[in-house]
Amino acid sequence: MASRDELYAVLDRYIAALGDRNAAAVPWADGAFTSENNVALEPGDGLWNTLTAIGPYDLRFADTRSGQVALFTSVEETDAVSPAAIRLEVRDGRITGVETVVARNKDEGFPFLGQRFDRKPEMETPVPAGETSDRDELLRIANGYFETIERNDGTIRTRFHPGCNRVENGVQTTNNADFPLPIARLGCEEQFALGWYRYDDRLRGRRFPLVDEERGIVLAHGFIDHCGKVGDYHLTDGTPASSPVRRPHSYYLAEAFKIRAGAIEQVEAVFHTVPYHMPSPWDGR
Repeated sequence: MASRDELYAVLDRYIAALGDRNAAAVPWADGAFTSENNVALEPGDGLWNTLTAIGPYDLRFADTRSGQVALFTSVEETDAVSPAAIRLEVRDGRITGVETVVARNKDEGFPFLGQRFDRKPEMETPVPAGETSDRDELLRIANGYFETIERNDGTIRTRFHPGCNRVENGVQTTNNADFPLPIARLGCEEQFALGWYRYDDRLRGRRFPLVDEERGIVLAHGFIDHCGKVGDYHLTDGTPASSPVRRPHSYYLAEAFKIRAGAIEQVEAVFHTVPYHMPSPWDGR
């Protein structure tokens, strides 16, 4: 079983090679499987061809039990800076799998403006003694977040810290009066209690490949499907609302949950649009 330091060393080697656009410098295992934005690619394709800089943002965590390590950062491709999440599967010091998500917001036209890549001490700090959760509880709490989003009707199926914040594609979407959607002025639980995300029909293909028990972090991958049939509706307080998604649409996501004392303290997500109901190349692997 690899230690945290050993997994971080493999991650550092991978990121250095990516920065040099030199995939041959990566310690690949035979038959290594890689994907970018939910499409299987040969090692060295995709971001390897277009990267011009890797940003200083470095949110990393590791699962020593499964031999996995992940990084949330930002990447520059010529004239655009995009949030990125990279997950590595490691065995005997060699990389057997890489799952990369790059939210190329400049190409999507979604209103994630004012991106900031600030350090988040609460994500980096080990959970204090007495506030830890075992692996099963961490997974249950993270999955409860997705259960709360799916057909969001105001029922809370997980637990949140009162000060919980969420960052999506480099922008804080809770307690943020500057975000285009008014719901972003509220905290995590308050948003879900209103049932704002009623138009999120399915949280499909959920995977929880990495659990950092020391940091209390669960990394999830999956899809949010929007059928597009929800139009006007009412929030749980009676306020009229209208879905911003009126055609079939899916997001593919990498989402990290920091859990302390049995509740979600911070959420970090990178996601982008994929074809509606697109399957995952990781299914069955």
